[in-house]
Amino acid sequence: MTMINSLLDDLSGRTAQRLGAGQRGVVVVGALHGRQSAVHGADPGTQFEIGSITKTFTALALAQLAVRGVVGLDQPLSDLLPRDITAPQRGGEVIRLRHLASHTSGLPRLPKGTLPRGLLRADPYAGCTGELLMDGLRRTRLRSVPGTRFCYSNLGAGLLGFVLARHTETDYDSLVQAEICRHLGMTDTRVVLDLEGAARLAPGHSRTGRPRPPWHLAALAGAGGLHSTVPDLLRLARAHLGPAPEELAEAIALNRTTAHRINARAAIHPGWIAANLPRTQHRVMFHSGGTGGYRSLLAIAPEHGAAVVILNANNRPVDRPGLKLLGQIIDSGPGFGSDPVPAAA
Repeated sequence: MTMINSLLDDLSGRTAQRLGAGQRGVVVVGALHGRQSAVHGADPGTQFEIGSITKTFTALALAQLAVRGVVGLDQPLSDLLPRDITAPQRGGEVIRLRHLASHTSGLPRLPKGTLPRGLLRADPYAGCTGELLMDGLRRTRLRSVPGTRFCYSNLGAGLLGFVLARHTETDYDSLVQAEICRHLGMTDTRVVLDLEGAARLAPGHSRTGRPRPPWHLAALAGAGGLHSTVPDLLRLARAHLGPAPEELAEAIALNRTTAHRINARAAIHPGWIAANLPRTQHRVMFHSGGTGGYRSLLAIAPEHGAAVVILNANNRPVDRPGLKLLGQIIDSGPGFGSDPVPAAA
């Protein structure tokens, strides 16, 4: 039986109400604090495109494979590429797998050939096949020496998912299922939805309420191609708050202790950005996402045992209200998990 705390329930319910007011497209808000949870908004089983939250899965899959010795965090990208493809280098340094997971590879944000024509399409990445990705990599010049500077790159994350799947002789969807979802009972998280899942997919909308078609990220699926639900992402969040299932604990710890400082206030971990909440000393880890008709946020505060998930079928950003909700949960104090009441069936 799921348990909720009345204050947690109230805070998350108000956030869902504010986000849903006056917009076209449904929203679901989920929150955790200690053993307690609450979900508000549309049906919890509603499917959404989660965009760049996918990068958290890609980075965790890398850590899982690294823990088992299938690959190494410091292994050069070139080891996992086809023999006729040469990875770009700069300053005598090669791109390593950890660089792709932490946006420090020096790769540009998008693959060559994607701009400007591709982004004018309703489904801009659908044509990004493995062949196009590899051909573009041949012609790509790095913007910085690998490992030295943070530069957010969908190309890097997508490339990481592509080469990991290729190296393990599977596809990205199957890789995520095997390395993460099955260990956590996440049955609603996948790239390609079956007929039942597709029937639960919320239609996406622009900020002005115009319907937006689904996105298909093809070979860049590792950068933003997953669909999921709030309950599934809460399972992922709970694993990061601990204790994690035995099959994932070492990989989660590896990503937690692997970091590259962005500036005095923020750092990048594989799959996560770490920073203090505004005007507080509360350290949180988060990733947001966005596709043509959806916005999303997954944010955790491991030191406080708290997490927030927001999935929105509208392209209006949800980062600020989501982080505000997480701050409210933390500020409610360590006693905020007491006096739980059973959730409604």
